[in-house]
Amino acid sequence: MQHDPELLASLSDEELEALAKGSLSPACQARLDELLEENTENQLDANGKTELESLLSLVEQLTIVKTRARFTLRQHIEAAGT
Repeated sequence: MQHDPELLASLSDEELEALAKGSLSPACQARLDELLEENTENQLDANGKTELESLLSLVEQLTIVKTRARFTLRQHIEAAGT
């Protein structure tokens, strides 16, 4: 398998699958939904906006990790097939 800095090479396939299926906790998702609705209605104060930005950043980071896990799994499958 080629060296790629995007690969999560130190993780097992089981760990990669768990990461690929990861999501926000139900409480975080509920809070995010609430903040997004309040934002749509222009009802967020400064603290709410900061909290929303923090949760959106968390979602972005989670998406990156999930994508890297799926990419690494795909590379493992391709390497096993050769």
